[in-house]
Amino acid sequence: MAETQHTEQAAQETPQASSRGIAHRLYTGKLAYDFMGNRKLWFSITLAAIVVSLLVVVFKQLTLGIEFRGGTDFQAPVAAQSQTIEEVREGTQSFAVQGLDAQVFSIGDTAVRIQTRPLTPAEIAQTRTDIAELVGASPDDVTYNTIGGSWGDKISQGAAVAVAVFLLLVMGLIAVYFRDWRMALAAIIALAHDMIITLGVYAIVGFTVTPSTLIGLLTILGYSLYDTVVVFDKVKENTRELTKGNKTFTAQANLAINQVLVRSINTTVIGVLPVFAMFLAGVYGNSGPLKDLGLVLLVGMIAGTFSSIFIATPLLAWFKERTPAMREHREQLERRLARSEHRISTKAATSDEAAVVDVTQPAATHLERRERRTHTTRAQRKGKR
Repeated sequence: MAETQHTEQAAQETPQASSRGIAHRLYTGKLAYDFMGNRKLWFSITLAAIVVSLLVVVFKQLTLGIEFRGGTDFQAPVAAQSQTIEEVREGTQSFAVQGLDAQVFSIGDTAVRIQTRPLTPAEIAQTRTDIAELVGASPDDVTYNTIGGSWGDKISQGAAVAVAVFLLLVMGLIAVYFRDWRMALAAIIALAHDMIITLGVYAIVGFTVTPSTLIGLLTILGYSLYDTVVVFDKVKENTRELTKGNKTFTAQANLAINQVLVRSINTTVIGVLPVFAMFLAGVYGNSGPLKDLGLVLLVGMIAGTFSSIFIATPLLAWFKERTPAMREHREQLERRLARSEHRISTKAATSDEAAVVDVTQPAATHLERRERRTHTTRAQRKGKR
């Protein structure tokens, strides 16, 4: 009966143990990747990606939407399909007004939107006529709206102010919550990486920067910040009584990353799947807002997860290890290790000496003992009794 119960218990525990798998071994430290030991490699890769993104943004520049650069927005009724959008885009190149820099999007299935550079009243009238002929409608059915350059400048300034205020609030919140300005600095550097990489990808693919892009950018900053705070919170938990143990800050920070690694990957995959679906819907449906928002979220979420693991926490460990408290803690650990090694070596040397004595002088010891025991005769010893 006891053997049967033991077998049933083992059968119940085996699936549970197997379900833990890699996640459990990462959390307990039995399986770990040395993020800290390889941080120079990842820092180099990150720096190269940032430099490339900045060069692309500076030389190729971003394609700003009409809301930021100003221009004229035309809307014309037409059965909008994927081939229709492409035909309208090609048709704008043969309009009487040259250099329109036209961007064509669909508005549902019943209209198209054509955005151009700022136009004069005469150019607007001519372009309305050309659009009407292109889509087979009356010029009166083609509506338009003009957006001045000053309005675009205000939008751009407002976007910059919004990002700056967000970053300042984030720094203050993290510094107060964790009571460590180094965590705030590391988090902001990671967020800057996410923004630069996202804008670099935008410049490379030539997507238009619209208000949807700005909304997505602020969203991915919040997402990246959440992931970074999760890792930092685990670092804080692992290093709460660091000076009483025999581990360094770097070792405990590396353990924290491995403990939340599976969670971060799972969260990113779950978040990326619907975003990727939205991005594909925007691309194949020629929907500008969906496409812009989908791309910025897709790139930003992946970059945010990468920065939380490979940038923010390794930077934090690098900052902390240079504080006086951590230097003193490392020196104490080194002294403990030196004393332990000295005790081990001394004990080993003593054991070796004892072994040599036992091997080289067994007969002498035996003879000496016999000599002490037989310095008188047996009869003499009996007489004394």
